[in-house]
Amino acid sequence: MKNGSHMNKIPTDELNDMLKDIKPEQVDEYLKANRKYLADDEKAFYYYMKDVLDEKNIKLKDVYSFADVSESYGSQIITMQKHTKNRDLIIKLCLAGHFNWEETNRALKLYGMSELYAKDSRDACLIVAINNRVYDIYEIDEMLTQRGFDRLV
Repeated sequence: MKNGSHMNKIPTDELNDMLKDIKPEQVDEYLKANRKYLADDEKAFYYYMKDVLDEKNIKLKDVYSFADVSESYGSQIITMQKHTKNRDLIIKLCLAGHFNWEETNRALKLYGMSELYAKDSRDACLIVAINNRVYDIYEIDEMLTQRGFDRLV
């Protein structure tokens, strides 16, 4: 876990330990305090994206620009006012935010999409790019097309 990526993650067993001591009247407090770790909160994706970007000092408007989406559309996707079925878009937003593999997978999962999968050839190319801190979408598209895969859309 490089770059302090562990700072925003609480292991499930730690949450389990917290729940052992919580009384019914404290549930709301627990849910509010840990909302960014809860997979079923529709805002969890937004909170997670914001937290990771804040940690990296990257502004959302820069993410939209690097991911080549308009600020209004990107904002609707990140806040989940609009839901996309385009997994590549979420990957592009993560690349633009310089997310590592683990952070990208967490974002995909929170958005309700499948994580980058090492047994999928195209995903494997993306994982290699991310692990080598290649975040330039044009460079990644080049890497993909050279191997006969679709570029990020």
